[in-house]
Amino acid sequence: MSQLHSTQLRFEYPTATAAQRVERSIAVEVGELDEDRSTVSVDRDAAILTVEISATDRVALRAGINSWCRYVATAETVADDILA
Repeated sequence: MSQLHSTQLRFEYPTATAAQRVERSIAVEVGELDEDRSTVSVDRDAAILTVEISATDRVALRAGINSWCRYVATAETVADDILA
């Protein structure tokens, strides 16, 4: 797949543990979306989580951004509920 479009989403958390919880929650989704049009990588450095999305077209990139932002938001909500 030729990657013509890409973006990097960065999420900063108050602690490395919080970032790790979100990372572990969303990492299971890597490879589950349409890999013919887009790919993703999830990395963490201490309290900063990075989601890098590459896509063959802007529509696929937008869909990837929307999906991964939802995954992160859901993981944050669940992590907050667990810690509350």
